[in-house]
Amino acid sequence: MIPLPDITTQIIVQNNPENDDQLLPIPSKTQRKKQMHALQDIGEQLVDLDDKRLKELDLPDSLLEAIQQARPMNKHGARRRQMQYIGKLMRTVDVLPIQEKLDAWQGVSVQHTARLHLLERWRERLLTDEHALTEFAQAYPGADLQHLRILIRNAQKEKAADKPPKSFRLLFQELQTLIPDH
Repeated sequence: MIPLPDITTQIIVQNNPENDDQLLPIPSKTQRKKQMHALQDIGEQLVDLDDKRLKELDLPDSLLEAIQQARPMNKHGARRRQMQYIGKLMRTVDVLPIQEKLDAWQGVSVQHTARLHLLERWRERLLTDEHALTEFAQAYPGADLQHLRILIRNAQKEKAADKPPKSFRLLFQELQTLIPDH
């Protein structure tokens, strides 16, 4: 939760000379707007989540209802107002655990995508470069090279004959088992 100090309390504290050591800095209007926009951005991420992940966050019912209402909205003005409302509701929620969870989910997604790209690059190299199998064997010594040769040759034949890419897919699955997930 991003605390927004009450301005009237600060004025009273400031006018009392005994409380000079308790002065709270009053955030500027720009700072308050930045805080509100940050909450709205988190709200946007929440609207894009699926129901299963939303339940994991254990959000208040009013916030969940506002998120559900925002999903079908496609008119810019209506969606913008709903996002402002979600931002307002989020002022009462501790945002730090939500942001940490969102970051963790995003990190997993980035790692997963990077691994898929690595597998795809290896498959493409194995199919096009004749020296790639030797490099693969050096990088991953536990690989069954004979099985990989068969899959590579079958995938190349399928592509040349315009057949369905069965071996092409099997090669990818074999690479998934051989290349460890970091």
